[in-house]
Amino acid sequence: MNKAHPLLLAYYGDDFTGSTDALEFLTLAGIKTVLFLRPPLHKDVALFPGVQAIGLAGKSRSMSPTEMEEELFPAFETLRDFNAEQVHYKVCSTFDSAPHVGNIGKAIEIGSEVFNQKTTFISPAAPHLGRYCAFGNLFAKMGTSGNGEIHRIDRHPSMSKHPVTPAHEADLRLHLAQQTTKNIDLINITTIEKGSDAVLDEIQAKEQAEILFLDGLNQEHLKTIGTVLHQKGKEKTLFTVGSSGIEMALGLAWNEDKIIQNSFEFKHPGEASPLLVVSGSCSPVTAGQIEFATANGFESVALASKVMHHDHQEQSIAEVAEKITKLLKAGKNIVLHTSIGPNDPRIAETESYLKHSGLTAKEVQKQSSKIYGRVLGQIIKNVLESVSIQRILFAGGDTSSYAASELGIFALEMIAPLAPGAPLCKAISEDEKVNGLELNFKGGQVGPADYFIKVQKGEKL
Repeated sequence: MNKAHPLLLAYYGDDFTGSTDALEFLTLAGIKTVLFLRPPLHKDVALFPGVQAIGLAGKSRSMSPTEMEEELFPAFETLRDFNAEQVHYKVCSTFDSAPHVGNIGKAIEIGSEVFNQKTTFISPAAPHLGRYCAFGNLFAKMGTSGNGEIHRIDRHPSMSKHPVTPAHEADLRLHLAQQTTKNIDLINITTIEKGSDAVLDEIQAKEQAEILFLDGLNQEHLKTIGTVLHQKGKEKTLFTVGSSGIEMALGLAWNEDKIIQNSFEFKHPGEASPLLVVSGSCSPVTAGQIEFATANGFESVALASKVMHHDHQEQSIAEVAEKITKLLKAGKNIVLHTSIGPNDPRIAETESYLKHSGLTAKEVQKQSSKIYGRVLGQIIKNVLESVSIQRILFAGGDTSSYAASELGIFALEMIAPLAPGAPLCKAISEDEKVNGLELNFKGGQVGPADYFIKVQKGEKL
């Protein structure tokens, strides 16, 4: 860091699990990072001496373009005022977005205006999560760990069938062109292979581009990208878009430049029994984890779709909370879920109810995430009134952000790495029942079949 840039980086995560993903890779790079769940003031950041990076966990991935304008203009202005070297709009590594929801093009338009920046750089690659970009096309492994098969994103068994933003186009230039009128170009893998000087030369040659994608396949490519972004951000805050690969890329560059002095030692977090898993995910990966856990001693608690009905919510929340409380007091590990996989009948029941309440098809998924997330958060609050819990695992990026908001969490710090992109965190809250809770947030695609059991034991995957 230098006097011109008191922080190395400030980022906005477009969903909750993505925000903790960035938190992890900054911390692992040796950068003291705090993730805030509400726009931080300078006095809030001052509570964490030695902080070098801050994050703001958002919900823009589930918002309409109009809602994104209302959310992102003040959020970006808040982050701009910290005068960091880099400001990053962190998106999902599978580039989940559509013109009507989570519009990344809209985020770029807002960021370009707030930061007075002509060209926005996008780096989608996250090889540490099994995400690769070649000649503008995105490829993703099934899941984020193990030896899952790698698919072009529009042929990915899960992402091509995503309930909100199904991937129909692998070329991210064409995908993004549906979301913005800004002109889009690419620095492809052949130039990335030549190193940072070649990339900087091509950036200058393509100075008319308003959006520039950067290909990447491996850590060496990320180091090149990080070096370029670090160079561009030395004099003026640089606004970028991409996955947590940007955090990894910058970490590599900052370490090379000997800017980072920290080296964090993480203690084994140990076993936490009983564990409460709260899932709002309909991913087949999460479904496999639920089925594996329940086959190995976890109690399954299904949240019925009738909770969508306002008249049934209060009673349903009380009944489910009471059931979970009894099981926890009996020492049982629990999975509370809104669905088990994309074919769970509760999904169709929920959609049917919301459509009959007057919502359009485009509004249904967003409202579903919001309602389920808030209900899940209220259930947890009720449970915490009666029983103490050490560790909670949240599955599903869209619902977990709303659930965390219900819990009144102010900020998160990383405790230990567990799975790539899903660290174990400590909750910071003014509510003594929530403050200090160990929390793990995982996206739908994250983790192997035994993920819940590993988290319960505190074992690194």
